[in-house]
Amino acid sequence: MGDGVRVLTRVMKKVAAVVGEVGTKLRDHSRSVKRRVLEIAYASRNKTEKGQQKMKAAYGKLLEATSRVVGQAKKFSGEIAGQVKKGPRGVLQKAKEQLDEMIPRVQQVMRQTRERVLRGNTKAENKIFSVFEPDTEIIRKGKAGKPNEFGKLVKIQEAENQIVIHYDVFNPRPSDSGLLTPSIEKHKELLGRVPDLATADAGFFSAANETEAKRLGVKRVAVPSRNTKSEKRKQEQKKRWFKKAQKWRTGCEGRISVLKRRHGLNRSHYKGVPGVQRWVGLGVIADNMINIGLHLASKR
Repeated sequence: MGDGVRVLTRVMKKVAAVVGEVGTKLRDHSRSVKRRVLEIAYASRNKTEKGQQKMKAAYGKLLEATSRVVGQAKKFSGEIAGQVKKGPRGVLQKAKEQLDEMIPRVQQVMRQTRERVLRGNTKAENKIFSVFEPDTEIIRKGKAGKPNEFGKLVKIQEAENQIVIHYDVFNPRPSDSGLLTPSIEKHKELLGRVPDLATADAGFFSAANETEAKRLGVKRVAVPSRNTKSEKRKQEQKKRWFKKAQKWRTGCEGRISVLKRRHGLNRSHYKGVPGVQRWVGLGVIADNMINIGLHLASKR
């Protein structure tokens, strides 16, 4: 909420600076909101019942202050639309667009806060996790140091010689198990043939996926099943070719790491899902150019 309040207040200040005394007078609640955010931060450290009650009280005050800011922002937007505020049209029109975009996002965060903090409901619908990037999703990684990450799921599809032949940015995030067959079909579409070997981590496994991959013409499918009770399946996964394929897949994790470190895929500098898709695409192109050059150089 604090970020949303800062944005709304900043836009209203710009409007007030342009139009002067005409229209609604701006009341700046930024300091009040900042105090409430600090109160919440301090109270959250106290895990006792008393501490939790303090935190709820601070959240209630924060919601009240935020509601007043949203009310002001609605008035500013309405007056701009009704041409009550006089000034350069381009500046005011842009300000109205920013207000109209941010107001519903802040209101959604307020609804989420009431449900989660005041009513204890963690299953509220249409959650947003960032007022700047409302398409952001929680990605549960299961890592000890970082169990959850925020962003979009990106699929990187690598072939021989470290060349990424396809990538995708998903909105919303699909199940990993639903990605294997489309990836094989995409490989055939781009390269004119299915791969001899398809490998991925355990999240992509399903018996249906394995059957469909072989039906498409893949000779060997090396996707481990972690929960299998079949002795035959366990022996299959211990075979040399299967282990070798999994080592190759582990090496693909290095490609993801390089894309993050060398080409900035850990954080998109473009906004929105189309912006993330463009940012990932540029990183993939840059990395492919390097690897194609290295491969050609090695053939001399």
